[in-house]
Amino acid sequence: MTTDRRDFLAAAGVAASGLLVESSRGFASNDTLQIGLIGVGGRCKHLLKSFPGLPNVKITAVCDVWEQNLAEAAKLADPKAFKTGKHEELLARKDVDAVLIASPDHWHVPLTVDACNAGKDVYVEKPLTHDLSEGKAAIAAQNENKRIVQVGTQQRSMTHIIRAYDLLKAGTIGKVHKVHCTWNRNAARAQRYKDAMDPKSVDWKRFLGSAKPQEFDAYRFRQWRWFWDFGGGIFTDLMVHWIDVVHWFLDLDHPTTAASAGDWYSAKDVWETPDTVQTLLRYPEKEVQVYFEGTFSNNRNGAMVEFMGTEGTLYIDRGRYEVIPDRGKKSPQPSELVLGTGQKGLDFYDKPDGELLHLLNWVECVRTRKKPACPVEAGVSAASAAHMANMSLRSGQIAGRLLKD
Repeated sequence: MTTDRRDFLAAAGVAASGLLVESSRGFASNDTLQIGLIGVGGRCKHLLKSFPGLPNVKITAVCDVWEQNLAEAAKLADPKAFKTGKHEELLARKDVDAVLIASPDHWHVPLTVDACNAGKDVYVEKPLTHDLSEGKAAIAAQNENKRIVQVGTQQRSMTHIIRAYDLLKAGTIGKVHKVHCTWNRNAARAQRYKDAMDPKSVDWKRFLGSAKPQEFDAYRFRQWRWFWDFGGGIFTDLMVHWIDVVHWFLDLDHPTTAASAGDWYSAKDVWETPDTVQTLLRYPEKEVQVYFEGTFSNNRNGAMVEFMGTEGTLYIDRGRYEVIPDRGKKSPQPSELVLGTGQKGLDFYDKPDGELLHLLNWVECVRTRKKPACPVEAGVSAASAAHMANMSLRSGQIAGRLLKD
Protein backbone atom coordinates (compact mmCIF):
# COMPACT_ATOMS: atom_id res chain seq x y z
CA MET A 1 0.00 0.00 0.00
CA THR A 2 1.34 3.43 -0.93
CA THR A 3 1.62 6.00 1.84
CA ASP A 4 1.54 9.65 0.79
CA ARG A 5 3.71 12.44 2.12
CA ARG A 6 1.03 13.73 4.52
CA ASP A 7 0.80 10.29 6.17
CA PHE A 8 4.56 10.16 6.60
CA LEU A 9 4.62 13.65 8.08
CA ALA A 10 1.87 12.71 10.50
CA ALA A 11 3.67 9.49 11.42
CA ALA A 12 6.84 11.42 12.09
CA GLY A 13 5.02 13.90 14.28
CA VAL A 14 5.51 16.76 11.81
CA ALA A 15 2.48 19.04 11.51
CA ALA A 16 1.94 20.62 8.13
CA SER A 17 1.31 23.98 9.78
CA GLY A 18 4.60 23.70 11.63
CA LEU A 19 6.46 23.49 8.35
CA LEU A 20 5.15 26.93 7.39
CA VAL A 21 6.76 28.72 10.29
CA GLU A 22 9.78 30.87 9.41
CA SER A 23 12.88 29.68 11.25
CA SER A 24 15.78 31.67 12.67
CA ARG A 25 17.78 30.48 9.67
CA GLY A 26 15.22 31.95 7.27
CA PHE A 27 13.84 28.70 5.89
CA ALA A 28 10.14 28.06 5.50
CA SER A 29 8.34 25.11 3.98
CA ASN A 30 7.96 26.82 0.65
CA ASP A 31 11.69 27.60 0.49
CA THR A 32 13.72 25.07 -1.44
CA LEU A 33 16.34 23.41 0.74
CA GLN A 34 19.49 22.91 -1.35
CA ILE A 35 21.43 19.79 -0.45
CA GLY A 36 24.89 18.56 -1.41
CA LEU A 37 25.86 14.88 -1.36
CA ILE A 38 29.34 13.85 -0.20
CA GLY A 39 30.17 10.19 -0.81
CA VAL A 40 27.57 8.90 -3.25
CA GLY A 41 28.16 5.13 -3.17
CA GLY A 42 25.76 2.37 -2.21
CA ARG A 43 24.50 3.79 1.09
CA CYS A 44 23.86 7.24 -0.37
CA LYS A 45 21.99 5.73 -3.32
CA HIS A 46 19.78 3.82 -0.89
CA LEU A 47 18.97 7.02 1.01
CA LEU A 48 18.20 8.80 -2.25
CA LYS A 49 15.23 6.45 -2.74
CA SER A 50 13.55 8.38 0.09
CA PHE A 51 14.23 11.84 -1.35
CA PRO A 52 10.99 12.03 -3.39
CA GLY A 53 9.17 12.03 -0.03
CA LEU A 54 11.03 15.10 1.25
CA PRO A 55 9.17 18.40 0.81
CA ASN A 56 10.89 21.17 -1.19
CA VAL A 57 14.36 19.61 -1.34
CA LYS A 58 16.73 19.86 -4.29
CA ILE A 59 20.14 18.20 -4.77
CA THR A 60 22.37 20.98 -6.06
CA ALA A 61 25.84 19.43 -5.74
CA VAL A 62 27.45 15.97 -5.62
CA CYS A 63 30.93 14.88 -4.59
CA ASP A 64 32.76 11.56 -4.79
CA VAL A 65 36.32 10.32 -5.30
CA TRP A 66 35.26 7.76 -7.94
CA GLU A 67 34.25 9.04 -11.36
CA GLN A 68 31.61 6.33 -11.85
CA ASN A 69 29.82 7.15 -8.58
CA LEU A 70 29.92 10.83 -9.45
CA ALA A 71 28.36 10.25 -12.87
CA GLU A 72 25.60 8.04 -11.48
CA ALA A 73 24.77 10.50 -8.68
CA ALA A 74 24.57 13.38 -11.13
CA LYS A 75 21.71 11.59 -12.92
CA LEU A 76 19.70 11.65 -9.67
CA ALA A 77 20.42 15.26 -8.83
CA ASP A 78 19.15 18.52 -10.28
CA PRO A 79 20.16 18.72 -13.97
CA LYS A 80 22.33 21.76 -13.19
CA ALA A 81 23.94 20.19 -10.10
CA PHE A 82 27.61 20.94 -9.47
CA LYS A 83 29.93 17.90 -9.67
CA THR A 84 33.30 17.60 -7.98
CA GLY A 85 35.77 15.14 -6.50
CA LYS A 86 36.80 17.59 -3.76
CA HIS A 87 34.47 18.21 -0.86
CA GLU A 88 36.03 21.61 -0.15
CA GLU A 89 34.67 22.89 -3.47
CA LEU A 90 31.17 21.67 -2.64
CA LEU A 91 31.23 23.21 0.85
CA ALA A 92 32.32 26.58 -0.55
CA ARG A 93 29.16 26.92 -2.66
CA LYS A 94 26.35 29.27 -1.69
CA ASP A 95 23.77 27.07 -3.41
CA VAL A 96 24.34 24.33 -0.80
CA ASP A 97 22.46 24.81 2.49
CA ALA A 98 23.04 21.36 3.96
CA VAL A 99 24.97 18.19 3.17
CA LEU A 100 24.36 14.46 3.37
CA ILE A 101 27.57 12.58 4.20
CA ALA A 102 27.71 8.88 3.30
CA SER A 103 31.46 8.40 2.99
CA PRO A 104 33.54 5.60 4.56
CA ASP A 105 33.68 5.84 8.36
CA HIS A 106 37.13 7.41 8.66
CA TRP A 107 35.87 10.48 6.79
CA HIS A 108 32.67 11.03 8.82
CA VAL A 109 34.07 13.37 11.46
CA PRO A 110 36.49 15.32 9.22
CA LEU A 111 33.68 15.98 6.72
CA THR A 112 31.18 16.84 9.46
CA VAL A 113 33.60 19.30 11.05
CA ASP A 114 34.40 20.93 7.70
CA ALA A 115 30.70 21.17 6.83
CA CYS A 116 29.75 22.74 10.16
CA ASN A 117 32.63 25.21 9.89
CA ALA A 118 31.36 26.11 6.41
CA GLY A 119 27.93 26.91 7.85
CA LYS A 120 26.16 23.82 6.48
CA ASP A 121 23.73 21.59 8.34
CA VAL A 122 24.56 17.89 8.20
CA TYR A 123 23.05 14.43 7.89
CA VAL A 124 25.93 12.00 8.49
CA GLU A 125 25.82 8.23 8.32
CA LYS A 126 26.67 6.07 11.29
CA PRO A 127 28.98 5.34 13.00
CA LEU A 128 29.72 9.01 13.57
CA THR A 129 33.27 8.43 14.76
CA HIS A 130 36.02 6.11 13.58
CA ASP A 131 38.05 6.52 16.76
CA LEU A 132 37.22 7.38 20.38
CA SER A 133 39.31 10.54 20.20
CA GLU A 134 37.13 12.13 17.48
CA GLY A 135 34.09 12.76 19.64
CA LYS A 136 35.13 16.12 21.11
CA ALA A 137 35.80 17.66 17.69
CA ALA A 138 32.43 16.55 16.33
CA ILE A 139 30.49 17.89 19.33
CA ALA A 140 32.38 21.18 19.25
CA ALA A 141 31.77 21.66 15.52
CA GLN A 142 28.03 21.16 15.97
CA ASN A 143 27.67 23.37 19.01
CA GLU A 144 30.09 26.20 18.22
CA ASN A 145 28.65 26.64 14.73
CA LYS A 146 25.04 26.16 15.88
CA ARG A 147 24.45 23.54 13.19
CA ILE A 148 21.74 20.90 12.89
CA VAL A 149 23.53 17.54 12.70
CA GLN A 150 21.56 14.31 12.38
CA VAL A 151 23.39 10.98 12.77
CA GLY A 152 21.91 8.25 10.59
CA THR A 153 20.69 5.76 13.18
CA GLN A 154 17.15 5.87 11.84
CA GLN A 155 15.55 3.73 14.55
CA ARG A 156 15.06 6.93 16.58
CA SER A 157 12.53 8.13 14.00
CA MET A 158 10.64 4.85 13.47
CA THR A 159 7.11 5.18 14.83
CA HIS A 160 6.75 1.72 16.37
CA ILE A 161 10.09 2.08 18.18
CA ILE A 162 8.99 5.45 19.56
CA ARG A 163 5.86 3.72 20.90
CA ALA A 164 8.01 0.96 22.39
CA TYR A 165 10.11 3.64 24.08
CA ASP A 166 6.97 5.05 25.72
CA LEU A 167 6.00 1.57 26.94
CA LEU A 168 9.39 1.01 28.55
CA LYS A 169 9.42 4.47 30.15
CA ALA A 170 5.95 3.76 31.58
CA GLY A 171 7.46 0.83 33.50
CA THR A 172 5.59 -1.81 31.50
CA ILE A 173 8.32 -4.45 31.83
CA GLY A 174 9.70 -3.37 35.18
CA LYS A 175 13.37 -2.61 35.85
CA VAL A 176 15.72 -3.56 32.99
CA HIS A 177 19.05 -5.09 33.98
CA LYS A 178 19.90 -7.06 30.84
CA VAL A 179 19.61 -6.36 27.10
CA HIS A 180 20.24 -8.78 24.22
CA CYS A 181 20.99 -7.43 20.73
CA THR A 182 21.66 -9.34 17.51
CA TRP A 183 22.53 -8.67 13.91
CA ASN A 184 22.86 -12.04 12.23
CA ARG A 185 22.96 -12.59 8.48
CA ASN A 186 23.55 -15.75 6.49
CA ALA A 187 25.15 -13.89 3.61
CA ALA A 188 28.24 -14.49 1.52
CA ARG A 189 29.88 -11.06 1.68
CA ALA A 190 33.57 -11.89 1.47
CA GLN A 191 34.19 -13.31 -2.01
CA ARG A 192 36.95 -11.64 -3.94
CA TYR A 193 36.35 -11.36 -7.66
CA LYS A 194 38.14 -9.94 -10.66
CA ASP A 195 37.37 -6.23 -10.55
CA ALA A 196 37.60 -4.20 -13.74
CA MET A 197 37.75 -0.88 -11.87
CA ASP A 198 40.25 1.51 -13.43
CA PRO A 199 42.54 2.84 -10.68
CA LYS A 200 42.88 6.08 -12.63
CA SER A 201 39.15 6.73 -12.13
CA VAL A 202 39.62 6.89 -8.33
CA ASP A 203 41.33 9.62 -6.31
CA TRP A 204 42.88 6.97 -4.07
CA LYS A 205 45.01 9.43 -2.08
CA ARG A 206 41.93 11.45 -1.16
CA PHE A 207 40.01 8.27 -0.34
CA LEU A 208 42.77 7.25 2.09
CA GLY A 209 42.58 10.56 3.92
CA SER A 210 44.01 9.98 7.41
CA ALA A 211 44.65 6.27 6.75
CA LYS A 212 48.18 4.98 6.32
CA PRO A 213 49.62 5.06 2.76
CA GLN A 214 48.90 1.86 0.83
CA GLU A 215 48.59 0.61 -2.73
CA PHE A 216 45.25 0.88 -4.51
CA ASP A 217 43.01 -2.13 -3.82
CA ALA A 218 39.65 -2.27 -5.57
CA TYR A 219 38.27 -4.76 -3.04
CA ARG A 220 39.18 -2.56 -0.08
CA PHE A 221 37.73 0.43 -1.89
CA ARG A 222 34.36 -1.30 -2.33
CA GLN A 223 34.37 -3.31 0.93
CA TRP A 224 35.96 -0.74 3.23
CA ARG A 225 33.71 -1.62 6.20
CA TRP A 226 35.76 -4.74 6.91
CA PHE A 227 39.19 -3.07 7.08
CA TRP A 228 40.42 -1.25 10.16
CA ASP A 229 41.79 1.81 8.32
CA PHE A 230 38.36 2.70 6.97
CA GLY A 231 35.70 0.95 9.09
CA GLY A 232 35.27 -1.15 12.21
CA GLY A 233 33.49 -4.33 11.16
CA ILE A 234 30.24 -5.64 12.60
CA PHE A 235 30.43 -3.64 15.83
CA THR A 236 30.59 -0.22 14.17
CA ASP A 237 28.57 -1.08 11.07
CA LEU A 238 25.68 -3.00 12.65
CA MET A 239 25.78 -3.11 16.45
CA VAL A 240 25.75 0.70 16.60
CA HIS A 241 22.11 0.71 15.43
CA TRP A 242 20.83 -1.23 18.45
CA ILE A 243 23.30 0.20 20.97
CA ASP A 244 21.96 3.62 20.07
CA VAL A 245 18.43 2.38 20.85
CA VAL A 246 19.62 0.90 24.15
CA HIS A 247 21.34 4.14 25.17
CA TRP A 248 18.22 6.11 24.21
CA PHE A 249 15.74 3.86 26.05
CA LEU A 250 17.77 3.42 29.23
CA ASP A 251 19.45 6.85 29.44
CA LEU A 252 22.89 5.30 29.13
CA ASP A 253 26.08 7.01 28.04
CA HIS A 254 29.32 5.16 27.39
CA PRO A 255 29.88 1.62 28.74
CA THR A 256 32.39 1.22 31.53
CA THR A 257 33.87 -2.03 30.18
CA ALA A 258 33.64 -4.23 27.09
CA ALA A 259 34.65 -7.89 26.75
CA SER A 260 34.62 -9.21 23.18
CA ALA A 261 35.43 -12.25 21.06
CA GLY A 262 35.64 -12.58 17.29
CA ASP A 263 36.49 -15.18 14.65
CA TRP A 264 36.67 -15.65 10.89
CA TYR A 265 34.48 -18.37 9.43
CA SER A 266 33.08 -16.97 6.17
CA ALA A 267 35.67 -14.25 5.53
CA LYS A 268 38.93 -15.90 6.56
CA ASP A 269 42.01 -14.39 4.87
CA VAL A 270 39.77 -11.81 3.18
CA TRP A 271 38.55 -9.38 5.86
CA GLU A 272 40.64 -7.80 8.60
CA THR A 273 37.59 -7.55 10.87
CA PRO A 274 35.96 -10.80 12.12
CA ASP A 275 32.77 -12.08 10.50
CA THR A 276 31.45 -13.53 13.78
CA VAL A 277 31.57 -11.47 16.98
CA GLN A 278 30.17 -11.17 20.49
CA THR A 279 30.60 -8.54 23.17
CA LEU A 280 29.40 -7.90 26.72
CA LEU A 281 29.07 -4.22 27.65
CA ARG A 282 28.66 -3.22 31.31
CA TYR A 283 27.02 -0.06 32.65
CA PRO A 284 27.34 -0.59 36.43
CA GLU A 285 26.18 2.92 37.29
CA LYS A 286 22.76 2.02 35.85
CA GLU A 287 22.97 -1.69 36.80
CA VAL A 288 22.73 -2.80 33.18
CA GLN A 289 24.51 -5.40 31.04
CA VAL A 290 24.19 -5.40 27.24
CA TYR A 291 25.09 -8.46 25.18
CA PHE A 292 25.48 -8.28 21.39
CA GLU A 293 26.11 -11.05 18.87
CA GLY A 294 26.60 -10.81 15.11
CA THR A 295 27.58 -13.18 12.32
CA PHE A 296 27.47 -13.72 8.55
CA SER A 297 27.05 -17.51 8.91
CA ASN A 298 23.49 -17.78 10.29
CA ASN A 299 20.44 -15.52 10.46
CA ARG A 300 18.79 -16.80 13.64
CA ASN A 301 17.10 -13.82 15.40
CA GLY A 302 18.09 -11.56 12.51
CA ALA A 303 18.42 -7.97 13.69
CA MET A 304 16.63 -7.29 16.97
CA VAL A 305 16.92 -6.03 20.52
CA GLU A 306 15.29 -7.49 23.65
CA PHE A 307 14.98 -5.43 26.83
CA MET A 308 14.73 -8.00 29.64
CA GLY A 309 12.91 -6.46 32.60
CA THR A 310 11.89 -7.75 36.01
CA GLU A 311 8.26 -8.05 34.87
CA GLY A 312 8.67 -9.00 31.21
CA THR A 313 10.56 -8.53 27.96
CA LEU A 314 10.20 -5.89 25.25
CA TYR A 315 11.21 -7.25 21.83
CA ILE A 316 11.91 -4.82 18.95
CA ASP A 317 13.02 -5.22 15.36
CA ARG A 318 12.63 -2.92 12.36
CA GLY A 319 9.10 -4.08 11.68
CA ARG A 320 7.49 -4.69 15.08
CA TYR A 321 7.58 -4.65 18.84
CA GLU A 322 6.20 -7.24 21.28
CA VAL A 323 5.67 -7.25 25.04
CA ILE A 324 6.16 -10.72 26.56
CA PRO A 325 5.27 -11.19 30.26
CA ASP A 326 7.77 -13.06 32.40
CA ARG A 327 6.73 -16.52 33.53
CA GLY A 328 4.58 -16.37 36.67
CA LYS A 329 3.90 -12.63 36.34
CA LYS A 330 0.32 -11.34 36.06
CA SER A 331 1.42 -8.18 34.30
CA PRO A 332 2.18 -6.80 31.81
CA GLN A 333 -0.42 -7.99 29.34
CA PRO A 334 0.98 -9.48 26.13
CA SER A 335 0.84 -6.97 23.29
CA GLU A 336 2.41 -6.30 19.92
CA LEU A 337 2.52 -3.84 17.04
CA VAL A 338 3.47 -5.37 13.71
CA LEU A 339 4.18 -3.03 10.79
CA GLY A 340 6.56 -5.17 8.74
CA THR A 341 5.46 -8.10 6.61
CA GLY A 342 8.39 -10.47 6.85
CA GLN A 343 9.86 -12.93 9.33
CA LYS A 344 10.71 -11.60 12.78
CA GLY A 345 14.02 -9.81 12.81
CA LEU A 346 14.37 -9.73 9.03
CA ASP A 347 12.39 -6.60 8.09
CA PHE A 348 15.55 -4.65 7.42
CA TYR A 349 14.08 -2.20 4.90
CA ASP A 350 10.38 -3.00 4.91
CA LYS A 351 7.98 -0.91 6.99
CA PRO A 352 8.07 1.66 8.36
CA ASP A 353 10.48 3.50 6.04
CA GLY A 354 12.98 4.50 8.70
CA GLU A 355 15.24 6.34 6.29
CA LEU A 356 12.42 8.59 5.08
CA LEU A 357 11.19 9.32 8.61
CA HIS A 358 14.72 10.14 9.80
CA LEU A 359 15.41 12.37 6.79
CA LEU A 360 12.05 14.09 7.32
CA ASN A 361 13.01 14.78 10.93
CA TRP A 362 16.33 16.24 9.78
CA VAL A 363 14.76 18.48 7.13
CA GLU A 364 12.15 19.72 9.60
CA CYS A 365 14.85 20.49 12.17
CA VAL A 366 16.93 22.34 9.58
CA ARG A 367 13.88 24.54 9.02
CA THR A 368 12.85 25.02 12.67
CA ARG A 369 16.33 24.77 14.29
CA LYS A 370 15.02 22.25 16.80
CA LYS A 371 17.27 19.44 18.03
CA PRO A 372 17.08 16.41 15.70
CA ALA A 373 16.24 12.89 16.81
CA CYS A 374 19.88 11.78 16.87
CA PRO A 375 22.28 14.69 17.43
CA VAL A 376 26.07 14.43 17.55
CA GLU A 377 26.22 13.63 21.27
CA ALA A 378 24.09 10.50 20.76
CA GLY A 379 26.19 9.46 17.77
CA VAL A 380 29.40 9.81 19.76
CA SER A 381 27.98 7.78 22.63
CA ALA A 382 26.77 4.88 20.47
CA ALA A 383 29.98 4.73 18.46
CA SER A 384 32.08 4.69 21.63
CA ALA A 385 30.46 1.40 22.68
CA ALA A 386 31.47 -0.12 19.35
CA HIS A 387 35.01 1.24 19.62
CA MET A 388 35.38 -0.22 23.11
CA ALA A 389 34.09 -3.56 21.84
CA ASN A 390 36.73 -3.46 19.10
CA MET A 391 39.45 -2.46 21.57
CA SER A 392 38.69 -5.60 23.57
CA LEU A 393 38.46 -7.71 20.42
CA ARG A 394 41.84 -6.60 19.10
CA SER A 395 43.69 -6.66 22.42
CA GLY A 396 42.20 -9.88 23.80
CA GLN A 397 41.57 -8.08 27.09
CA ILE A 398 38.65 -6.37 28.77
CA ALA A 399 38.53 -2.76 27.57
CA GLY A 400 37.86 -0.10 30.20
CA ARG A 401 36.53 3.38 29.63
CA LEU A 402 39.59 5.53 29.07
CA LEU A 403 37.86 8.43 27.33
CA LYS A 404 34.34 9.70 27.79
CA ASP A 405 34.07 11.18 24.31
